[in-house]
Amino acid sequence: MHNPGNPGDVDIRTRTWNDVQEFLADGAQYIAGRTVKGTSGRTHTVVDPSTGAEVYTYDLAGAEDVDRAVAAARAAFPAWSTATPGERSDALHRFAAVLADRAEDLARFESLQCGKPLKLSREFDVPGTIDNTAFFAGVARHLQGQSAGEYSGDHTSYVRREAIGVVGSIAPWNYPLQMAAWKILPAIAAGNTIVLKPAELTPLTSLLFARAATEAGIPDGVVNVVTGTGKEAGERLVGHPDVAMTSFTGSTAVGRRVAEIATATVKRLHLELGGKAPFLVFDDADPEAAAHGAVAGALINTGQDCTAATRAYVQRPLYEEFVRRTAALMETVRLGDPFVPGTDLGPLISHVQRDRVAGFVDRARSYARVVTGGEAPGGELASGAYYRPTLVADAPQDSEIVQSEIFGPVLVVLPFDSDDEGIRLANDTPYGLAASAWSRDVYRANRATREIKAGCVWVNDHIPIISEMPHGGYKASGFGKDMSAYSFEEYTQVKHVMFDNTAAAAKDWHRTIFGDR
Repeated sequence: MHNPGNPGDVDIRTRTWNDVQEFLADGAQYIAGRTVKGTSGRTHTVVDPSTGAEVYTYDLAGAEDVDRAVAAARAAFPAWSTATPGERSDALHRFAAVLADRAEDLARFESLQCGKPLKLSREFDVPGTIDNTAFFAGVARHLQGQSAGEYSGDHTSYVRREAIGVVGSIAPWNYPLQMAAWKILPAIAAGNTIVLKPAELTPLTSLLFARAATEAGIPDGVVNVVTGTGKEAGERLVGHPDVAMTSFTGSTAVGRRVAEIATATVKRLHLELGGKAPFLVFDDADPEAAAHGAVAGALINTGQDCTAATRAYVQRPLYEEFVRRTAALMETVRLGDPFVPGTDLGPLISHVQRDRVAGFVDRARSYARVVTGGEAPGGELASGAYYRPTLVADAPQDSEIVQSEIFGPVLVVLPFDSDDEGIRLANDTPYGLAASAWSRDVYRANRATREIKAGCVWVNDHIPIISEMPHGGYKASGFGKDMSAYSFEEYTQVKHVMFDNTAAAAKDWHRTIFGDR
């Protein structure tokens, strides 16, 4: 490791770099309320993608670390699951308060490891996480089944909702803090304990989040973090016999592997997978609003977002105007150092990801029009994993750039004629995570929300999320919901309880089945 000398606000970057070294001096695993080193015998280095500078090298978790974390979670489960909803709610309220006190540290750590603009971390990721924590503090008090009733003669039945046990969760690198929150909060609010494996590229805020839980008084072992590779730590966590549920966010290809491993032990599964969100613009839409929405929706987090707008279908009367307006807006987006206040767009997570995105665009030049972007910037940004905002027009519907998940700052625009054709093209994908429809006609927009097969359909907007509403997909985008009370229920199991109300009922059943004897 070396102390970075970078462009931008060197003071805040260097301070963040130093804080990371101090925070993780004892290791990058958080088990039973303690920070410890991994035991795999291998290391990994977190790299600042905006400069290529090394941030922190840590010992990766191995199977033994996963086993210890699961054991800690299992030991903590009886007391945590039998705490009253009010007690868990109070703990989560304290957790939200600790996170608010740590907000600036969380934002700086997130931007350093991901390369996202500090203003995005400060104004979106961290406030959203704190709000989500406060939301689940309230939801924790609503762990309930159904009212009692007599549904079968002299018997009273009711339904209990109970915690499942130890949850093993795997989170991606694009929103490390928010994904840690989406995994941990509903699970522990419902009385479960958890072992989270963040992406090895971006462990910093997941570990800071877990430590904040301990500072808030959440008992040791309720929240554990193991940072290792998917092949070793991830597969061990998913296949562990003492893990009752697996929650995974990531690519559809890896999701299939997770499902395969989890099936062997018949685990509950929660999968949030890939996306290829359509952005459907009808000819009566506000063209200026649609262009602004497309740029925001496509470039959020440098396009590294499963719900990002990736396929814009624009009705032919507006098509060329939309292309022109969107390209002009993209050219005003400021790439730069994440710690500089004026930066709009940071780098991709790595040079490997940058080169992958560039490959899609370069191959598309043979069959489509690259209107703007399509290159990595030079100059002072050359050492980072930057790629210019890119607009590609006129690609065939069956082409790679239209059908495959790119996960970068690239928007593809295609024309359509009839409303029927637009909705058909929007649905022509194996994915179904999110979509948007743009129209000033309420009937047209309502039809689109009904017929587009996706877990979320925005109207005249694209990308905002709120704690009270569910997030999750259809089709190859997985199943299960994050956020909202629906997410809370995902982490519970349902038990039917039946009481015999008379001394004679059991005898009557016996007589019915076996006769008088």
